[in-house]
Amino acid sequence: MNLTMPNELAVHVEHLSRSFRGTRALHDVCVQIPVGSIYGLVGLNGAGKTTLIRHLIGSLKAQEGRVCVLGEDPVGDPEGVLKRVGYLTEEDSLPKWMRVGELIDFSRAVYPSWDDAYARSLCEMFALNRQTKLQSLSKGQRARVGLLVAIAHRPELLVLDEPSSGLDPIARSDILEAIIRTISEDGRTVLFSSHLLDEVDRVCDTIALMHEGEIIDSLTSEQLELRYREVICRPLTPWQRPPEIVGLFGWRRSGEEWSVVNSTQEQGMETLRQNCTVIEDRQISLTRWFEARVGAKADRSDHRAEDEVAADV
Repeated sequence: MNLTMPNELAVHVEHLSRSFRGTRALHDVCVQIPVGSIYGLVGLNGAGKTTLIRHLIGSLKAQEGRVCVLGEDPVGDPEGVLKRVGYLTEEDSLPKWMRVGELIDFSRAVYPSWDDAYARSLCEMFALNRQTKLQSLSKGQRARVGLLVAIAHRPELLVLDEPSSGLDPIARSDILEAIIRTISEDGRTVLFSSHLLDEVDRVCDTIALMHEGEIIDSLTSEQLELRYREVICRPLTPWQRPPEIVGLFGWRRSGEEWSVVNSTQEQGMETLRQNCTVIEDRQISLTRWFEARVGAKADRSDHRAEDEVAADV
């Protein structure tokens, strides 16, 4: 069933919520992925990334909200959507009894848009032999085979769920190189879910942070630089714990110095300067932003829980 969706969007998720046995997995998730972009999804284990992806590939039906992929309902027309989507997960689920060539031949029959020349070039790039059984390959080599199958039909949307988790650095580099090449040559759309922030930072245009089933922030690399700064300071008098200052979060201590993230609010900086000597005000890294945002969210959750307990008492 074709759904009404802006032509410039490959993925459009509206107010998606999901619970399993009364436990919330997703809450009011909204996602818009423009055609031709690389969308990074980051978060701690259990944040809801894989649950969201399972809705996109049609293996879960939305309990609340709406999911649209390439203009279609992935549950209403799973075969039609999946022929246009490439999917690679961290799960080592390839049929190990098959040979590399047999899996390639099987995949060719499934995907009408299969590109034999591209598949051969990927085989050469990954040093894969068609006669080799999958069970005799290393985990890294099987991941390369999985990526070949995911992209050799030149999908309109490539969905990668922790594709390099547990792999050695060489295998991770190969996978990233293939992803980058796919994007640069074809202008494909990619959803890249990973907990390896350096990989996300390298390839993604937009980064969304999931925490406890919600997307708590979404921005581009340029917006990260504009919205946030890391400030290093030394209190005028020693602190047991830092003060609460509007616009500042993610405090971290190193000896007599403290690091904090500033959401570019000058008022907060003025208050900080009244209590500290500012040693450095510098550009923030993706890792520091991630740690601060997740930590700040967790702190607020803890405070709410304490308030609720106090209210019950």
